[in-house]
Amino acid sequence: MISERANRVKPSPTLTMDTKAKEMKAAGIDVISFGVGEPDFDTPGHIKEAAVRALREGKTKYTAAAGIPELKEAIAAKLLRDNGLTYKPTEIIVSCGAKHSLYNIFQAILSPGDEVIIPAPYWVSYPAQVLLNDGVPVIADTREEDGFNLDPSDLGSLITERTRAIILNYPSNPTGLAYDRKTLEAVGELAVKHNLHIVSDEVYEKLLYDGAEHISIASISEEIKKRTLLVNGISKSHAMTGWRIGYTAGPEDIIKAMTKIQGQSTSNPNSIAQWAAVEALNGPEDFLEPMLREFDRRRKYLVTELNATEGITCMMPRGAFYAFPNVSGILGRKGPDGEIKDSSDLAMYLLEEARVALVPGSAFGKEGFLRISYATSMENIEEGIRRIRGALERLQ
Repeated sequence: MISERANRVKPSPTLTMDTKAKEMKAAGIDVISFGVGEPDFDTPGHIKEAAVRALREGKTKYTAAAGIPELKEAIAAKLLRDNGLTYKPTEIIVSCGAKHSLYNIFQAILSPGDEVIIPAPYWVSYPAQVLLNDGVPVIADTREEDGFNLDPSDLGSLITERTRAIILNYPSNPTGLAYDRKTLEAVGELAVKHNLHIVSDEVYEKLLYDGAEHISIASISEEIKKRTLLVNGISKSHAMTGWRIGYTAGPEDIIKAMTKIQGQSTSNPNSIAQWAAVEALNGPEDFLEPMLREFDRRRKYLVTELNATEGITCMMPRGAFYAFPNVSGILGRKGPDGEIKDSSDLAMYLLEEARVALVPGSAFGKEGFLRISYATSMENIEEGIRRIRGALERLQ
């Protein structure tokens, strides 16, 4: 018998689409994948060498559950250097990726029935993780005409006596939104007023364009910092998705609870990856500028081409590596299997007819949109756009 908890959630739509695309590729079908958010750049050489050194030096044993001291020190130095934030090692925990960090947070702060406010569009795992931890996701809808910016007054209207936390994700997956200081100050004031936690997922922090500045909400004031659980990692910034290293910085009592939970679930993150992460955070970042420059080139090309496609409009994202085009102008048309009623129908049609994999907006809490990752080659983007247009032209 399957638990009620497991039945609350559905498989990740992003990973489901990626799995189907890989199955088609394995069957010899040429599929272009715009689905998973994974940099198509290799992990920098000096980081890989640090992992090799760790292997040669026999650093392959269990570590402290919350991470090696050297990595905690590197994280503290990074937060001070990049974000102007001071944290002690006891206020930091290293986990098996930022997704694991988030899960541990909800394990630590939620009791049955506690509510968590989640702005939509949202990353697909936020509501699922809240549900898995007996919480109640409360969705704060945002509007495309406002740039998907969070309206603090809308947020305030959703706060109840059961509200426990607010999730922020910026730069955003899926929209590429980057919050400004005014918005962050307003959200922080609400959290202080209502004694709420702020779960701030800043894993795309390094991926910003057009002069956009990343401001960690914890840096705005000491009162806001006391309520912030800052989540970050090295997967996106250092092209290290498979290494599975993420971290949380926050109040010592919550970090202690998360450490206890992690000690009884996964124990420590991979020891070799931790030593590689020390080098990633302490070492040079000269690889970042050319990676950003290439992402920027793809971003501009993709969004320009999407806006030149009949039935599609698309905002220019300011961060991360996703475009979130509005495809409502296509819905209602007919394909071989009938009417394209929603974004899921459209995504499946494009996979089957265009051999292009992307993710429906409904997975992110926003119907009428698609998410396209441009963390793939320009050649794939150009061919993908050609295929998408061809398939759309065949709709009636």
